[in-house]
Amino acid sequence: MAETSTRTAARAMALLGVVCERGSVNLAESARETGLAPSTALRLLRALEESGFVRRELDGTFRPGTRMVQYGAKALSHESLVPLCDEAMRRIVAVTRESVYLSIPAYDDTALYIAITEGTHSVRHTSWVGRTVPRHGSAVGAVFAGETPPCGYVVVADGVESDVTAIAAPLVTGARVIAALSAVVPDYRLRGDKAVRIGRRLAGEAHDLSRSLGGQPPRPVFGTATERVS
Repeated sequence: MAETSTRTAARAMALLGVVCERGSVNLAESARETGLAPSTALRLLRALEESGFVRRELDGTFRPGTRMVQYGAKALSHESLVPLCDEAMRRIVAVTRESVYLSIPAYDDTALYIAITEGTHSVRHTSWVGRTVPRHGSAVGAVFAGETPPCGYVVVADGVESDVTAIAAPLVTGARVIAALSAVVPDYRLRGDKAVRIGRRLAGEAHDLSRSLGGQPPRPVFGTATERVS
C-alpha cells in the first residue's frame, strides 16, 4: 500500500512539474512527457485540479492553479527573491524616496506583489503586498509580456490607479522574465525628468540582479528614442 501511494504521489508530482514548466499543457502532451497512460494522467490531473494545484481551461488545457501560485509566492518571498532584492530596493528608495515593489507573474493574467520597501515621503503608496493587479494596461504587465524597450524600463500613467504613474523593470533568467521591480509615484511628484531618473535606477538594479540570478540581460540603453514617458 505504501509503495502504491508513493508511486501515485511521484506520478502526480511529475505531472505537476510538466504543467508548471510548460505553463499550459494538454492531456496528450502531459501523458507523453511523463510516460503515463492518458487515462492515468487524466485521473491524476483531476485530483490536482480538485485540490487547486492545477486548473483546467475551457479548451481542455491544464495550467498552474491558484494554490500552486500561492505556495510558489510564499516560497519565493521567504527563501529566494525577496532577500536577494532587499538591498537593491533599499538603494532605489534611498535615491528616489519612492516606494519600490517586487512582483511576480500570477494566475489569470495578473501580477502578485510579494514585497515592498516603503518610500520616505509623508504621502506614499499604501502597501499592496499580497495583492494582485491585472497585467493588461499596467507597467509590470508590460514587463511580464516582454515589452520592455531597450532603455530597460516601462512607464505607464493611470494604469491600475488614476493620478499614479508606475515605472517597472524586469528581472530575467535566460530569456524568461521572472519578476519585476517597480516604483509607484503620484503624478504630482513627477516633475521634469524624474520618471526617467527613477526608470534608469530601476533598470540598472534589475540588470545587476538578473546577472546575479544567472541571466544574461542586455544592458539598458539610455538616451534612446524609446526612453520617454508616455
